[in-house]
Amino acid sequence: MRYVAAYLLATLGGNNNPKAADLKAILNSVGVDVEGDSLDLVIKQLSGKKLDDLMAEGMTKLATMPSGGGAAAPAAAAAGGAEEKEDKKAAKKEESEEESDEDMGFGLFD
Repeated sequence: MRYVAAYLLATLGGNNNPKAADLKAILNSVGVDVEGDSLDLVIKQLSGKKLDDLMAEGMTKLATMPSGGGAAAPAAAAAGGAEEKEDKKAAKKEESEEESDEDMGFGLFD
């Protein structure tokens, strides 16, 4: 992924046909080690292709992929008023316990 990102940076910077040396310079400038085999593969796969065409092709592939799961079912409504009161009392009790543990003896900016 780092090699593809460097290729994208080079093309966005105006170099429409970046070479391995160009990508190495970009990656080395931010302290990333370069593996020659992986870099050569990226150059081989992307050379001579237009960036806009590659992105458009990738977007169509992403559109066909499933993403995420189904929506969660809505929670059932409470049956009785007494249960709601008990739930509220339990929630208040839990909140007060959480508040006492919130500081834990140190502050964020200490």
